[in-house]
Amino acid sequence: MSREGVPLHGMGYGDFPAQPGGPRVNENTTVTIDIDPPKDHIVMSLCNFVYINPCCLGLAALIYSIKSRDRRIVGDLEGARHYTSLARKYNSAAHILVAII
Repeated sequence: MSREGVPLHGMGYGDFPAQPGGPRVNENTTVTIDIDPPKDHIVMSLCNFVYINPCCLGLAALIYSIKSRDRRIVGDLEGARHYTSLARKYNSAAHILVAII
């Protein structure tokens, strides 16, 4: 073994004395926050588009559901939440309009 590859106790690399107090250990704290991605409501949008599509509300809901899914895949959770809320509103409006009719 070469002397420069293995530090000796009390001796640093290159025959220089080691730091007093021994080796220092830095402790890092990592906080990970898992945020659940928003739902895209694509199944409900597909059902509204195929079965009950008054005033093309099902089509609008389907478009916003797909946009929400695309934003979620890219990692833009705020944009995905925005499009999800629009898709949910259009789906709800379609259901209410069909119930009234």
